[in-house]
Amino acid sequence: MTIKDAQITVDDWIKTVGVRYFNELTNMAQLTEEVGEVARIIARRYGEQSEKESDKNKDLGDELADVLWVLICLANQTGVDLTEAFQKNLDKKNSRDATRHLDNEKLK
Repeated sequence: MTIKDAQITVDDWIKTVGVRYFNELTNMAQLTEEVGEVARIIARRYGEQSEKESDKNKDLGDELADVLWVLICLANQTGVDLTEAFQKNLDKKNSRDATRHLDNEKLK
């Protein structure tokens, strides 16, 4: 599935099953909540915090997909073409950071 396909799929789902998009502020709060769930898994599974028994069955992939879903919702409702935006962002990184990381002593 391409990013464009994902944007169309989410839009179709919202308009048929979800009734309508939540407003942008609600979706921003929802995105923050979903990112928090990802952070909880990462902090406990890969960081120094201990993982509670109730957290051990949490699926990181599912939580990342929740983040992607809400991000796509925000893009759709604000008119952002994520394929185009991502390509522009990648171009910016490739020109701005062409040697930045290679020259970073902290990464060696």
